[in-house]
Amino acid sequence: MASPTQRPLTTDDVTYLVRASFGPHTRVRDCGPLTGGGYATVWWILLADDRRVVLKLAPPAGTPLLRYERGLCAAEARYFRLVAEQAPEVPVPPVLHHGTDPAYGEWLVTGMLPGRSLYELAEAGATIDDGPARYDLGAALAAVHRVTGDRFGYEGERASGATWSAAFTAMLDALLADAADWDVRLPVTPDRLRTLVGRHAGALDEVRRPALLHFDCWDGNVLTAPGPDGRLRLSGLVDGERFLHGDPLLDLVSPLLYRRVEDEPEHPLLRGYRAAAPEPLVLDAAARRRLGLYRLHLYLLMTVEMPSRGMTARSHPGRHAQLAALLDAELAALGTD
Repeated sequence: MASPTQRPLTTDDVTYLVRASFGPHTRVRDCGPLTGGGYATVWWILLADDRRVVLKLAPPAGTPLLRYERGLCAAEARYFRLVAEQAPEVPVPPVLHHGTDPAYGEWLVTGMLPGRSLYELAEAGATIDDGPARYDLGAALAAVHRVTGDRFGYEGERASGATWSAAFTAMLDALLADAADWDVRLPVTPDRLRTLVGRHAGALDEVRRPALLHFDCWDGNVLTAPGPDGRLRLSGLVDGERFLHGDPLLDLVSPLLYRRVEDEPEHPLLRGYRAAAPEPLVLDAAARRRLGLYRLHLYLLMTVEMPSRGMTARSHPGRHAQLAALLDAELAALGTD
């Protein structure tokens, strides 16, 4: 079932948007929907000149969204351009067109990178060693993190701050406001969450530089393809619309979703990151507290976003129960730290 934020498209719609992007004489040879995401509507397109592109159409105007999701189409274009300009060794899709239309709203067209996502390979039952690709992902994230923003948090009017603790607190407050708006029952009170974050503000403010973060590097957004030696390598980093500026450790949470990266020091992701990072990766007590807070934030986000994606505790009991258990575990660990 499509998310309420995703609108149905026809091939005529796609043809119209392609011509609005590239000119009235551009022809579509073939096209079809891409699955895996739950926010925008995404199609692959083969043009008559043999170019393969990706069309991403934002939700219609007026669609209820989470606070941090406002303006994500423009944000994605911004992220890809930032990486292409300042970390060109990282494979991201080239931005080909970013436009708006009275009937269709906002859309983005990018080049289509080669490869299949780590998630897709796992779902297909592939037994390929993905260690080299995850090593490459770590190195790519280290390169992206060398890019510095002018404030912490999100761009635009979304949650941000002059310090990392201020920005992170604003991000948490926005999610709690979303939970109230959508009547999402949380396994913890807002006051307890705010108190916990305030208690660890000192650890958060050890972060002094707002590094560029992808934030959403789960396996579905990591493209891979065989390298010259046949081993699986990173071929693309996609879906950069949720980017923000902050602690590089935040980007080490989603690649090891539902796990604790600090408990796997020899994971290929960390080995690749250490090899490419300009400074040592230190996972001391303060860093571990921050990682716990970041997992807490991610599991909270994944819980709060459920109704906006058409999911409820009744329709997806396994997801809801799993996230509640993970939240409880992180709360317990941070509460005794």
